Amino acid sequence: MVYNQIVDYISTSLEQSNFDLIYLAWLWALFKPLCFLLLTLFLLPSTILLFVYGSSLFCLVYKHWNRLKTAYSNDIWNGAVKTLAILWELQATIWHGYEVEGLENIPTKGPVLIVFYHAALPIDFYYLFAKVWLYRNRRVRVVADKFVFKIPGLGTLIEALEIQPSTSAVCKSMLDEGHVLAISPGGVREALFSDHNYRLIWKQRRGFAKIAIESQATIIPMFTKNCREAVRSMKFGRRFLRYIYEKTRLPIVPLYGMFPVKMITYLGKPIPYDPDITAEVLAGQVKKEIELLIENHQRRPGSITQAILERLSCFSKKRTETKKE
Repeated sequence: MVYNQIVDYISTSLEQSNFDLIYLAWLWALFKPLCFLLLTLFLLPSTILLFVYGSSLFCLVYKHWNRLKTAYSNDIWNGAVKTLAILWELQATIWHGYEVEGLENIPTKGPVLIVFYHAALPIDFYYLFAKVWLYRNRRVRVVADKFVFKIPGLGTLIEALEIQPSTSAVCKSMLDEGHVLAISPGGVREALFSDHNYRLIWKQRRGFAKIAIESQATIIPMFTKNCREAVRSMKFGRRFLRYIYEKTRLPIVPLYGMFPVKMITYLGKPIPYDPDITAEVLAGQVKKEIELLIENHQRRPGSITQAILERLSCFSKKRTETKKE
């Protein structure tokens, strides 16, 4: 009896307020694609941006909290960087099932130059930085384009990670001091204008090879599977944007994604110092090694759907078996 009264009351209320459920369903069907588009273009990429700014904020807080302890510490950033490494490794594991193959190829001491393919957003490098710091007990030194130093809010993070401008003198100095240094010869150009076929855009760059020879550094080629499926650059208006970039060096190509794809970083066999090799030959050898890593481990053209499915072991094994055949 009471149940029937409640039902009648609700029905009457809906009729009186002209609450049209069919109309609401139609509105949802109409705007649902737009909601998913906004989720893909803005919400997911913003998560990694928030993580970067969160890291910078953490360093700022850590710096001031340890102001009284600086006299008792040789490096106030040591604890902060290690803590950030743990947080980034956790994020990499949860969101991308991130793995590294060949981490043992990085020696525990001596100058090392890691040469890598530059994804649209180099999150794979951030993840590798964490792995090397935690499991090889070495900090990977970072160089960046000039525009990075002009991004507001990242000053403390840049200071903590000791990021410096990407110049030949700075790179050589780091290697001469025996550090691990990571360089992408393709740089921002490769990040913005490569595609899901994973083309290397190096032009005639071989300065990294010259620096490696002069510093007697070991070179390790690096590539991360599905790094371009995690975050992609827009194809619309690419020719015009490429023209703008070449004239101004402004990275104005929109990015989208941050999809939870499977990511595996492959560190190739070390290329030891050879005093008899030229920079041109060495650069060509390194480029060939990276292209071989891409050929052996990456589906081309890349597929976001397939890369997400590779989080499941059955799809990953199937892909491996197909590649062997």
